[in-house]
Amino acid sequence: MRTVKKKTSLEKLETLGQSIWLDYIRRDLIANGELRRLIEEDGLRGITSNPSIFEKAIAESHIYDQEIRDMALKIKDVKAIYEALSQRDVQNAADEFRSVYEKTDGKDGYVSLEVNPHLAHDTKGTIEEARRLWTALSRPNVFIKVPATSDGLPAIRQLISEGINVNVTLLFGLPRYRQVAKAYIAGLEARAAQGKLVKHIASVASFFLSRIDTLVDPLVEKFFDSDDKKMEIARKVRGQVAISSAKTAYQIYKEIFGSNRFKKLAEKGARVQRLLWASTSTKNPDYSDVKYIEPLIGPDTVNTVPPETLDAYRNHGDPKPSLEQDVKEANWIMARLSELGISIDKVAGQLEDEGVKKFNEPFDKLMETLTKKSSE
Repeated sequence: MRTVKKKTSLEKLETLGQSIWLDYIRRDLIANGELRRLIEEDGLRGITSNPSIFEKAIAESHIYDQEIRDMALKIKDVKAIYEALSQRDVQNAADEFRSVYEKTDGKDGYVSLEVNPHLAHDTKGTIEEARRLWTALSRPNVFIKVPATSDGLPAIRQLISEGINVNVTLLFGLPRYRQVAKAYIAGLEARAAQGKLVKHIASVASFFLSRIDTLVDPLVEKFFDSDDKKMEIARKVRGQVAISSAKTAYQIYKEIFGSNRFKKLAEKGARVQRLLWASTSTKNPDYSDVKYIEPLIGPDTVNTVPPETLDAYRNHGDPKPSLEQDVKEANWIMARLSELGISIDKVAGQLEDEGVKKFNEPFDKLMETLTKKSSE
């Protein structure tokens, strides 16, 4: 009698409409077969990367050292060396995920590579670099990551119109999310108007979560010793703003992609731009280590997690539909912030600025590391 393998908590998420991607990449993950195991045994459906991840992978290991030295003899530009290393890792990972991409008809199986973070406020530069990276990677199952800055919006529209898959990153606020979704749709419309196919274009909008609570919680905690009303609000709001933002974003997603405007594109085979929950490692030790997974499980979503969070969810996750539960409470929490003098739009703006800086700094540090390793 054949034994039926019991689904892991991670695999069960897929049956509920959510894809788990890994927010981590390093060459040995691919070379030693660990990535293949995660795909086959845990149902892993994609990988995201960023400058910080590559900085740690290259600086904190010796895996790349020999290749860096060899390239340094021919290539003097450390940025070119970084691109060669990162592109090779992304290509190899994309090849590992190719079967997932084909099995899901292009819904999953993607690997993301980010444009130079210093281009966050340069529309023209972002478009040019995204085109170049897309051509260099030469894989249908890759995303080019573009930040959700005001200067990133026209780049998103243009790249989608050219058939380039885009992972919109550094997204924190609800008004900006509306702009991102509309930029995606406008790009599809522009492409369709040219008589070009829209069927196999993919995009995700990466909503960053834990950083919201990290910034808002200290502001909320100031009211713990205040008058009864504000204290009551503060205690209910603490640790819930990121989740509430995400639940609200999903309602906006349903509104936009359920509209007649998008339905016209869907009839031509266009895909929705899925919401992706990013920054999902728990920063506060008082909170659950699966805090940013458990309440946000729903159809057509992605959760990208670092290895530690992936292990935690495999160990004690409890997958069940949750994304559309407690939506009224989420709306209440978002509405109460102003009573505590907190502007969520200003919070989102601050986090966007800090996010760009947090990607620029490791990128610059990585260039320094490559310069040093090139001469060793």
